[in-house]
Amino acid sequence: MADDLLAVERLLVRYGPIVAVREVSLRVEQGEIVALLGANGAGKSSFLNAVAGLVPVASGRVRFRGEEIQQLAPERIVKRGLSLTPEGRRVFPRLSVADNLRLGAVPQADRAAAKAAHERVLELFPILRERSDQVAGTLSGGQQQMLAIGRSLMANPRLLLLDEPSLGLAPILVDQIFELLARLREQGTTILLVEQNVHRALELADRAYVLAGGAIEREGPAAEIRASAEIEGAYLGIGIS
Repeated sequence: MADDLLAVERLLVRYGPIVAVREVSLRVEQGEIVALLGANGAGKSSFLNAVAGLVPVASGRVRFRGEEIQQLAPERIVKRGLSLTPEGRRVFPRLSVADNLRLGAVPQADRAAAKAAHERVLELFPILRERSDQVAGTLSGGQQQMLAIGRSLMANPRLLLLDEPSLGLAPILVDQIFELLARLREQGTTILLVEQNVHRALELADRAYVLAGGAIEREGPAAEIRASAEIEGAYLGIGIS
C-alpha cells in the first residue's frame, strides 16, 4: 500500500539449520502502532533484529519508505530513519546517561537536529535530565529502559522498533512506558511493538500480528484479536485479560 512505512515480504531467518522466522509478511503504515505478539520462542525478536539489519535475512524483502533495506548495514538503516530498542535495555553501563544519549545521536549528521532530539528526549524523560551525569549502570531498571528508548529516539526515527519495553518493570513503570508510547504516536513516531504484556499491547495498538513457530498465525485489528478467545491459549500461551 502507498501508506506503508514498512513492508516486509516473506521474510525468512535462519540460525544454521534452525528456521526462526518462516516467510513472514507484515506491514506498518505511517502513524500506526502495530503489535507483534507470540509466546516465547515464536520468532518475534529475530524478526525485529532482521528488519534492523542485526541478523542476516535468508530470503524475502524488507522495504522501508519504499527502499529495500535487507542488505544494508545496521548503521545505514538507522540513518534512513529506523531504530531498534532491543530487549534487555543494553545501555552502556560504564558511561554516563549523557554519553549514552550522545551515542544514539551518532547517525545524526545535522547538529541542530541532534540538539533538538536531545531536548525532546529530556522532555519525555525528565529523570534523564536529573541523572545526566550518573553512570548508566547505577540506574534502576525502569530508568535504564527509559534511557534505552531515549537513545533510540536520538536518531529521530520515523519508525521505532521496541522489543519488550515493559519486561521486568514494576506496574507503575509499565504504566509510564505505555503512556510514553501513546505520546510518541501523537508526536508522529510510528511504532512496531513486541510486548509480553499482551493486554496492554492490544489496548494501545491499532493492529496486531500473532506469531507461532516463526510464522504468522493471525493478523487484524487489535480490538478484534483481543476479543478472540482462541488467541489466549492457542498462540500466546498467556492470558490477555
